[in-house]
Amino acid sequence: MSLVDDARQLLDRANTVFDGGPPADEIRRLTERLDEPLRVAIAGKVKAGKSTLLNALVGELLAPTDTGECTKVVTWYRDGHTYQVMLHPADGSPPVQARFSRDDGAIDIDLGGRDATGVDRLDVTWPSGGLRTLTLIDTPGVDSLTQGVSTRAFEFLDPDDSETPADAVLYLMKHIHASDLRLLEAFHDDSVASPNPVNAIAVLSRADEIGAGRPDSMESAARIAARLGDDTRLRRLVQMIVPVAGLLAESAETLTEAEYRELSQLADKLDDLDRLLLSTDRFIEGRPETPLTSIERERLLGRFGLFGIRAALELISSGRATSSTSLSDALLAMSGLDRLRAVLSSLFVDRADVLKARSSLLAIERLCHEHSGRPGVTELEGELERIMSSAHQFNEMNTMAALRSGWVTGPAAQLADLERLLGVSGTAPWQRLGLDGPSADVATAAGEQLGRWQRLAENPLTTHDLATAIRVAIRSLEGIIAGTG
Repeated sequence: MSLVDDARQLLDRANTVFDGGPPADEIRRLTERLDEPLRVAIAGKVKAGKSTLLNALVGELLAPTDTGECTKVVTWYRDGHTYQVMLHPADGSPPVQARFSRDDGAIDIDLGGRDATGVDRLDVTWPSGGLRTLTLIDTPGVDSLTQGVSTRAFEFLDPDDSETPADAVLYLMKHIHASDLRLLEAFHDDSVASPNPVNAIAVLSRADEIGAGRPDSMESAARIAARLGDDTRLRRLVQMIVPVAGLLAESAETLTEAEYRELSQLADKLDDLDRLLLSTDRFIEGRPETPLTSIERERLLGRFGLFGIRAALELISSGRATSSTSLSDALLAMSGLDRLRAVLSSLFVDRADVLKARSSLLAIERLCHEHSGRPGVTELEGELERIMSSAHQFNEMNTMAALRSGWVTGPAAQLADLERLLGVSGTAPWQRLGLDGPSADVATAAGEQLGRWQRLAENPLTTHDLATAIRVAIRSLEGIIAGTG
């Protein structure tokens, strides 16, 4: 029986225990949630590029990227058969259908005369392949100057008296700031995680700006991400740090034929544009002989940024991008979005059942604590403990947290290999084993590594904590071998 099945049975039992009580509606929602796509929140400081990254991941201009009221409201984007926006008032009154229109692609939602503080959340249903496996949740920026807005993300990711709405989080950051750490700690403020980095990924957002838009900006961002990945404060809170040029990714995903033609006109004069590409002001003002009007150049700058325009012109002039499709593909690869999507797939989508079951079990644990005197709660807690202790996936998660937090010590190379075996880089067998691809000889590699780790676990010089972690990895290797038999 799968972990989701265990969670479903426990929810059924909880429904019997709390029948007719206040938790009944929450248990119903949790049960429905097991059959829904994984919920991933996108969080970060103001102007970190959350809505821009969401649009890039969806592959469509949906979320507004300006500073309007809707950017101050938690907004859910989910796949569906109809186009609809539901507004949930902050006073708890029934949700109402909101009017909306599309302005330059983004959805412009009419809040019906309410300001942001009068809205609990917006629920956007939109037919989209990009939302089929993940429901994306755009959260207000941390450290907003607007009264009350800056606490919205904290309240959403760490509610006091209800289930955490998100199963996982993408946290956008430029560097390590105290508010970044506080929000990530709030998301992990639970006893099952204690805390656990397995359901959080940090995104080094606006990565092209790190190198001031220079051609090597993404390489600089990758080096910075690697350094941040060694920071002990972040290691215990996130599983991985991925650099992404969000604006470039969004524009590449939504590139139009008209924009390709405009960029091609500029590429024909690339040698004459070198000095103009040194700054945004020079590019917009241009010279009389510069292709396109200043308004057209400013619009392109808003869509691609200076780094993206430089990259696009170089790709076109060198003959590597001879169509809008080839330019889109090249810019996407450069932006880091393909890498982020691969990480999301291997760490979140492939682990969706585990993460959703974890969210449900966390909620049951909280309900048991809140209603400790109710008949049947003690037995429910016992069943919860049995599931938690017997589920190997949770043992992997807890061991990974212990490794990344420094609670388990040992040689750095050994610890890195253990993290990989536990799924820090992906849950596919070849990823766990550090092989080149799915076509590699998984069975042979797993057998060789199993012998190595068994010898190390039995070595009397191996510390108790490290041996315990190794035994969890051995169980993972045995599962790989059983699956290839």
